[in-house]
Amino acid sequence: MKICVFGAGAIGGYMAVKLVQVGAAVSLVARGPHLKAMQENGLTLIEQSGNRVNVAVTASDDPDQLGPQDYVIVTLKAHSVPQVVDKIQPLIGEDTTIVSCVNGVPWWYFHKLDGPFEGTRVATVDPGDVQWNGVGPDRVLGCVVYPAAEVVEPGVIKHIEGNRFSLGEPSGEKSERALALSKALSAAGLRAPVRPRIRDEIWVKLWGNLSFNPISALTHATLDVLCTDPGTRAVARGMMVEAQEIAEKLGVKFPVDVDRRIDGGAAVGAHRTSMWQDLDAGRPMEIDALVTAVQELGLLTETPTPTIDTVLALIRLRAKMAGLY
Repeated sequence: MKICVFGAGAIGGYMAVKLVQVGAAVSLVARGPHLKAMQENGLTLIEQSGNRVNVAVTASDDPDQLGPQDYVIVTLKAHSVPQVVDKIQPLIGEDTTIVSCVNGVPWWYFHKLDGPFEGTRVATVDPGDVQWNGVGPDRVLGCVVYPAAEVVEPGVIKHIEGNRFSLGEPSGEKSERALALSKALSAAGLRAPVRPRIRDEIWVKLWGNLSFNPISALTHATLDVLCTDPGTRAVARGMMVEAQEIAEKLGVKFPVDVDRRIDGGAAVGAHRTSMWQDLDAGRPMEIDALVTAVQELGLLTETPTPTIDTVLALIRLRAKMAGLY
């Protein structure tokens, strides 16, 4: 089994080290100082225990050098993926599976989704159908990423918490390709259940990202603060209630209620969300995949989204003022 991790940053690097440790045939696509460090010194993982693991890796910025793969695990941020569809092509063979480890509403969301919207394209995350036409939804295996990790310096990944990567076919079937990847990830010490309703998990994670991320970027409040302050909690709750109405119209079942989900965010503690971190670092934020796409689905399902619309307008302007949108 040949596996390529495309966009081997924090999460991709964490997966890669764990897989290489058990002898998997893994290659990585990266760029810049991080790539140079991996090529010269290997890839280092600082585990939760503080133990440091270093592995030699095959890493390149040229997918042509790597050839067709059995699995291409895409761990880029959503707004970066349409730009690399052409670069992914040399990695795609007849039976290649693209594993979508991307936050937010995925571009393949309506592929094989029973109901009136089957086959609908999500323009916000796939403008011009670049991914739909260039990769093809039949190749996609969904993945919801739960671990937290960060690149602490080029070539060095710090694992903070979590080891679960839920997998799921858009159709809901337990396919051979999903089960084979699950087995490989499990052998590497990662939890990789194959879910029949992967969209349910996508929405539970998106619930928090949709609301906590932009509110934290706007207020610079950590999760424990914004989830317990009455004002910001009410705003987050309003966004989440609107999102739940959209999702339920699309057949999603939520295993927890809104307030338990917010309480779960508070329990994470003094965490700076990724959107806030990106804003501070001058990096583009995942506004469209996490917020605008939900607004788009609201329009599709004829669901009013006044709270989402308001917060989206504010975070877009904040990003524009910083030259990031």
